[in-house]
Amino acid sequence: MKKLKRIKFHRVKTWQLLVILVPLLFVDATLLRFDHVKMTELREAVLLADEEESDEDILNGLEELKKFVFSNIVINIVDDNGEKKITFGTGPFYLEHQYIRAANKALQEAKDNLASDNNPNGNIYALASEACKEPAIVNGWTWDHPGYINCMLSEIQKYPAADELVDKVAAKIPSTELYRKDYASPIWAPTLTGFMLLVTLIILVVIFIRMIIWIFLRLSLIFV
Repeated sequence: MKKLKRIKFHRVKTWQLLVILVPLLFVDATLLRFDHVKMTELREAVLLADEEESDEDILNGLEELKKFVFSNIVINIVDDNGEKKITFGTGPFYLEHQYIRAANKALQEAKDNLASDNNPNGNIYALASEACKEPAIVNGWTWDHPGYINCMLSEIQKYPAADELVDKVAAKIPSTELYRKDYASPIWAPTLTGFMLLVTLIILVVIFIRMIIWIFLRLSLIFV
């Protein structure tokens, strides 16, 4: 039976393989597109939960996103400093609102600590708030805007006596890297998309080998 199957396969012409290859490529592109769209929907759900400040939904959304990306072939085009690059996975995205909430919590604690401040410069938090009031109005910053947060930290740092406080605030504000997510997908996975890509690759390899053999035979006829 194996010998019979091998003989039948050898009888398949190269042009027939090319005819099969064309619709296969279309099917592959469609399946990859479906996987990409599904990943995008799951990622957008996480970002929406972030905007709605629902930590539970963020956690559940991230788990669902990771599960899908880790078990499917997800090809994505990301912007890397203005340059478009192809990558496998979600590409980097940020939980901006969750970070802002954590940063503002640290600033609020700083405000509470400085409510009865005996620093010779006066209430440092109040001075920083007053200094950042005008640029906040000009730029349209709200109290939870990253620009306002950076302005407050910058102003507080201008007072030498606040060095210890700044260190404490900085220590409480989590790194932005904790809110940067980037999940990579496998290059191949045992899914419908993966098996269709595998069949396409096999056909491409067979066509390539046959073309090499054909070129070799043509050359041998010329020089013999």
